[in-house]
Amino acid sequence: MEKPEMDVPTPVGFFDPALTEVRRRVFYQWARTIFILCVFIFGVLSLFWGSQYRTEANYPALKVLVVDFDGTVDPYRTDNPIVGPAVTNATKNIIHSSGLHLGYEIKSPADFNHDPWAVRQAIYDEKAYAAVIINPNATALLRAAVTERNSTYDPTGAIESVIISARDENTYYTYIMPDLAIFQSTILMEFGPRWVRELTSNSTSTSGSASILNANLNFSQVPPQAINPAIGFTTVDLRPFTPAVAAPAVTIGLIYLIIIAFFNFPFLMGIHAQFMKPTTSPSSSDSSSPTTATLKVPHWIIWRILSAITAYFFLSLFYSLVSLAFQIPFSNKPAPDTLPANNPNAYGQGSFVVFWMLNWVGMAALGFPCENMAMVLGFPWSSLFLIFWVITNVATGFYALDLAPGFYAWGYAWPLHRIVEALRTILFDTHSRIGLDFAVLFIWVAVSLAFYPVATFIMRWRMKRGYA
Repeated sequence: MEKPEMDVPTPVGFFDPALTEVRRRVFYQWARTIFILCVFIFGVLSLFWGSQYRTEANYPALKVLVVDFDGTVDPYRTDNPIVGPAVTNATKNIIHSSGLHLGYEIKSPADFNHDPWAVRQAIYDEKAYAAVIINPNATALLRAAVTERNSTYDPTGAIESVIISARDENTYYTYIMPDLAIFQSTILMEFGPRWVRELTSNSTSTSGSASILNANLNFSQVPPQAINPAIGFTTVDLRPFTPAVAAPAVTIGLIYLIIIAFFNFPFLMGIHAQFMKPTTSPSSSDSSSPTTATLKVPHWIIWRILSAITAYFFLSLFYSLVSLAFQIPFSNKPAPDTLPANNPNAYGQGSFVVFWMLNWVGMAALGFPCENMAMVLGFPWSSLFLIFWVITNVATGFYALDLAPGFYAWGYAWPLHRIVEALRTILFDTHSRIGLDFAVLFIWVAVSLAFYPVATFIMRWRMKRGYA
């Protein structure tokens, strides 16, 4: 008996009455999906834009210490310094001005045990973003240059600006250094007239009793740099951000760490699924009686976790090898905290291994939440989580949270922020919180693994009901 032929659908026009119900369903699903995407785009992108929303208002959060050691330390102690008071007075004017400026704070030398090197240590320890140090001999050397005709006098020895740009090169180059340049020019403009009055005043003593004017000074013999500019600034960058090729390792390149971790799931899920397909094989007790078996779910979960960790191990290795291939330094010795150094590595020749281990743990901390959400949401909705994950990590990892609204304090616990901070320690020997950084990443991994069986159950429940 012949089987009846199945009806072949007849193609019709878009507005044919036969498609009325289909059109209604498609329009509804299309509108719902676009609405969800629009709300998602507005909400998630607002998180990124919002991280920069209060930048100008939060300038004072970028603290700059101004410490006047001028004439306060033997053998340069004096009762009438001129350089230090000029700088501190100008700083007070800036602090009380309504203009946009960094968070300048005038500190007493006693706060640092009258030791300029302790100020450098404070900057290395990230107590502030920068410091302006008026050296103890600033006034003494300037006056001696005039009275003793010291042609080797260097005005830039009077004041130090101490920074550590490898801490966050974007913040330093965009905000701190331009503002410090304005600060320095303001100091020089205000000091000039004051120094002229010092040179021409009968009442100003230079060496205890004699004034510069009374010393019958021939100004043609005075070194010109001792008159103008008289003082200057030396910028001391304790950890410069070099070489430029290091930038991807601590900035944009880390986005690919998230993406690689995310796509570990779809690439391997088809392989893992083979364990859950019924497999017919001979029985162990009777070869003539075949059995159908699948892997126990708990064993399947353990396999997936262990295989994912192993995959992250090798993926992070080759991710790390890219930085090594392009000759980012990984074998330099650490440097003293208070001395400038180019590319010191916190762990010497072992720095690459620590770098790799950080990327491994970081990839797991970034990847397991992606796997969980991929199982819970399914495709294509899990792609939205990837966008959320990238944006929130970038907003809190690549930009100074001190400049962000207080709402973003949660960013200190986000994985990428801890990865970036630890990477800067490894590559540039900046102030180390690497123990805390690894601890936060391990917590992310532990919480994700605790949720992993729940996510697996949700995925299997969705699959049994035919959800994508």
